[in-house]
Amino acid sequence: MTPYQMLLLPGDGIGPEVMAEAERLIGWVNDRGIARIETESDLVGGCAYDAHGEAISDATMARALAVDAVMLGAVGGPKWDGVAYDQRPEAGLLRLRKDLELFANLRPAICYPALADASALKRDRVEGLDIMIVRELTGGVYFGEPKTIVDLGNGQKRAVDTQVYETYEIERIASVAFELARKRKNLVHSAEKRNVMKTGVLWHEVVTKLHRERYSDVKLEHILADNCAMQLVRWPKQFDVIVTDNLFGDMLSDEAAMATGSLGMLPSASLGAADAAARRRALYEPVHGSAPYIAGKGIANPIATIASFAMCLRYSFDLAAAADQIEAAIARVLDQGLRTADISQDGCRTVSTREMGDAIVAALDTD
Repeated sequence: MTPYQMLLLPGDGIGPEVMAEAERLIGWVNDRGIARIETESDLVGGCAYDAHGEAISDATMARALAVDAVMLGAVGGPKWDGVAYDQRPEAGLLRLRKDLELFANLRPAICYPALADASALKRDRVEGLDIMIVRELTGGVYFGEPKTIVDLGNGQKRAVDTQVYETYEIERIASVAFELARKRKNLVHSAEKRNVMKTGVLWHEVVTKLHRERYSDVKLEHILADNCAMQLVRWPKQFDVIVTDNLFGDMLSDEAAMATGSLGMLPSASLGAADAAARRRALYEPVHGSAPYIAGKGIANPIATIASFAMCLRYSFDLAAAADQIEAAIARVLDQGLRTADISQDGCRTVSTREMGDAIVAALDTD
């Protein structure tokens, strides 16, 4: 059995706590003989800055480029608020995305039946919710140049961030969305702001042309990003796949997260282009942040990180059956009434990070 190589980057705050539970699932895969996954760990984010003076070292980046998949916990925290902008913890994550050329960020927003009442929205709005947000990850305003703050004198400054997209960037992310939709409900909403942004005009043009030439079998709806935000609150179940740019994808996916009950429930996958052997560089991480205010208390929700590992099995290792097992185990545990503090409900038992991991592994062992 050829082993898969994974690099684990636990990061800061609750990152190491939730990563520890994902490691238990890696152990379960190995123990069951489903695959052979070999792991190594390294530093990224604030802990890397403390150790090396930079958010990710060249050596760590080289390791990330060499493995089959990378798993990240979370980065950042107020401890590093005074660090120079280019050395802040988040710079490590941005470099991973850029150097690994991870242009496609997949963020599923699924409301487990047991958590329908934990959502910020009414049950009828979210029960059965299953959305995939496809976010372009290596272009747009987060990477566009110039990106500066200029001192104008007289106490005035000018800040500039540049939103830039080229045709090929829009085509490749839209292709990912259309391909995913073909395996789901065959519906794509393309969200942009063509009414006020030139990048939105180009985005609309390119997606429309690509749809006409290669994906006319998929239903395409164009939607302004601000209207998309409103509709996610009004009736989120109207959506299947949403494709959008880096900035809007960041915001819309966090909004969709609240429909599921908690940011602690949402996994994500960031994928690069397939090579000749159909393998992609990939980074898997929970959508939530480092939550330093609860770090070390053993109360963090590990489900998003465990579900991110399930996405790794599905998209990097072609082990969809094992991914299905883990996702089903999560659902069973929630049906049993176990909750971490962020998703606690009346009549349910609140458990620790470790206890939630215990329960998911136990649910797998009953298969």
